[in-house]
Amino acid sequence: MMTPNQIHNTYKQIVTYLSRGRLKNAFEQTNTLNNELQSAPHRESLHNIQTSYKYMLQYFIDGVNDPERKSIYNKLIAQLFIIASQIREELLTRDSNNFEFLQKRYFPFTPQLTVEKVLLSLNRSDKKEVLIEANVDDEKQFEQIEVNFENAVRFLFNYFWLKPTYDASRFLSIFNFIINDDYKDSIAKGMVVSALTLNIWRTFDESKVQMLLDACKSNDVFTRQRALVGLCFVLAKYNRFIPYFPTIRNRLILMTDNESTAESLQNIIIQIIATTETEQISKKLQEEIFPELMKLRPMMEKGLTDENLLSTDEWGEINPEWQEMIEKSGASDKIQEFAEMEMSGADVYMSTFSMLKSFPFFSEFSNWFLPFDPNHSAVNKLFQSNEKSLITAFLNSNIMCNSDRYSFCMSVLQMPDMQRNLMKKSFSQAAEQMEEIKKEETLYSPQVHAKAVAKHYIQDLFRFFKLNPNRNDFTDMFSMSLILHKTYLFDLLSVDDELKLNIAEYYFIKKLYPQALELFEEIEQEDKPSAVLYQKIGYAYQQTSQLFKALKAYKKADLIQPDDFWTIRKTAMCYKLTGDAENALKAYRHAHHIKPENLSVRLQIVNCLMELKQHDEALSSITEIQNDYPNNQRVLRAMILTSFKAKNLAQAHYFTSILLENNELFAYDFMIAGHIEWCMNKNQEAKKNYNKALFMLENDWDTFVKLFKQNKELLVENEVDEQDIPLILDALDYNKPAETVIV
Repeated sequence: MMTPNQIHNTYKQIVTYLSRGRLKNAFEQTNTLNNELQSAPHRESLHNIQTSYKYMLQYFIDGVNDPERKSIYNKLIAQLFIIASQIREELLTRDSNNFEFLQKRYFPFTPQLTVEKVLLSLNRSDKKEVLIEANVDDEKQFEQIEVNFENAVRFLFNYFWLKPTYDASRFLSIFNFIINDDYKDSIAKGMVVSALTLNIWRTFDESKVQMLLDACKSNDVFTRQRALVGLCFVLAKYNRFIPYFPTIRNRLILMTDNESTAESLQNIIIQIIATTETEQISKKLQEEIFPELMKLRPMMEKGLTDENLLSTDEWGEINPEWQEMIEKSGASDKIQEFAEMEMSGADVYMSTFSMLKSFPFFSEFSNWFLPFDPNHSAVNKLFQSNEKSLITAFLNSNIMCNSDRYSFCMSVLQMPDMQRNLMKKSFSQAAEQMEEIKKEETLYSPQVHAKAVAKHYIQDLFRFFKLNPNRNDFTDMFSMSLILHKTYLFDLLSVDDELKLNIAEYYFIKKLYPQALELFEEIEQEDKPSAVLYQKIGYAYQQTSQLFKALKAYKKADLIQPDDFWTIRKTAMCYKLTGDAENALKAYRHAHHIKPENLSVRLQIVNCLMELKQHDEALSSITEIQNDYPNNQRVLRAMILTSFKAKNLAQAHYFTSILLENNELFAYDFMIAGHIEWCMNKNQEAKKNYNKALFMLENDWDTFVKLFKQNKELLVENEVDEQDIPLILDALDYNKPAETVIV
């Protein structure tokens, strides 16, 4: 008997074989699954399509010209994929202890509602109107209407989520009734769409994808945006097989021809990609911003290397001419940082509300997907009066997703009555203003409203897949976030390359360089590339440590736009990091010619000269720089290191004594001072500076030794016996003070 894990792995093998065109192997593995299931209908279907495939192969071998061969071949792949998916689902429903399959087994034994009762319960608005017109003031009757509605919606969610097939004569008619624009309740619509999405996410079914596509045409913005979001995830998961289903493919082509729908899909793709930084933002909020709101703490550097002294911020320097890039602020205002993240659309509330998902409300699985409804029995106590309140306006704003709104309400309901009522009644003017702003946004910017609806639903899904106690039993939809640009849907949307460029730029700005490169390289092949494109390709390669490819891209940028200072510097840096100091020197001198006043370039020239052992010229250059910048500590450090490398110990010692008079010193400063004094046989002075370096490193001996040995070659060049170095370190270790104190 196969275990659930073996069933799943065999299915994955089948999918791999199908995607690689190895149908014979796919048939064999599918038969293996069906031998476990012992399904006669599936066995017959497999026999029939395998026979068709053998006939097709025979005609092919015989050289028969068959214009329908490709169409038949694609259809066979689609059929085999569907059968394998169905067998897998049936086997796992039978054997798996996964939460979803447990629910599938349990669902038939739960109370079942009839079609008639469901339809009756769904029309809650009509029932309430009847009671109001009849002047009925019975609160219990209104409550019962809501309870019946909630039960019906919960049942429908479970039905459309768990059932492998939908009964055409019964509940399929309910789906059509709910999705129809004549039915106005967005809550029921949204829940059915979410359930359908989860069903397809578990197991592919062409007819269900067609139903989801139908929902994408809804006039109700909440329904339409949920369906479009679900469609993006579903098409990403089954992307390899979508071309084998021509009906779906043709409907997608027609759908993406609609300008409004295409814009919505583009927004959704960007928002899904944006979720990749949500966990980073949550971590940043918890570990950096929130603590810094209480107290800003300066960061202390433990030490530098000689590379830091001569190199600059070249590695991460962004071209200032890129208007698309977000300019980094040097300010340490954490409140402003939080506000900027929120304004950019970042999900800044995930961290806050993650602690508020343990309410009993969330123990009901379907509630994780429930659109916010102030009439819901779990929260309606907050909304029983017609008064304007900040709570009402706040919940109706675009600040929080549906799941977080419920969490917020649950928290408010736990407050004492007096405190809660005071909160509800306060800030009435602000509440009215917020409500007016939302009305104006909805009226004048329908696409803005649609974008907000999609964003909230994506956040609801993100909370489910990241916070739900049973999340590990589901394949995470957001594992697809960074492959959306590889899908058939994306190809349809990016025919004019505008979306492709926008997504590439978004990846680039968010430092998702591998994904940015994939799109930049496509754009390079499809369009006339610009210097800026090659700059960004080079930068992305650089950030992924592909330095030779980065160098090649920077050279292409230079051919299109010669003498660009930024490009020349990046070219020089790549030469330097790949060990080509000679070409690096030429490039830095070129950059110096363009901007002779640039200090960083001048220091890099000195660095290259030292690597090429041109010590006299290096000393001459650094002396000239020292004369121009007599009080610059960076130049002073470069002068010390250059003199040391040139074996001019007296000059190195002189400038070291000047440097050590400053207050802002690092461990490396004392380390170099110790090295110079050791080479000059001033061992006691060297020992003092080594101890000061150790103090700066918080007495971390391992780090001290690592930093010490970075300059081993420099010590040897200045006539320190290499065999003495372990002795020096042991002597320092034996004689270091218990608590080193800088004198």
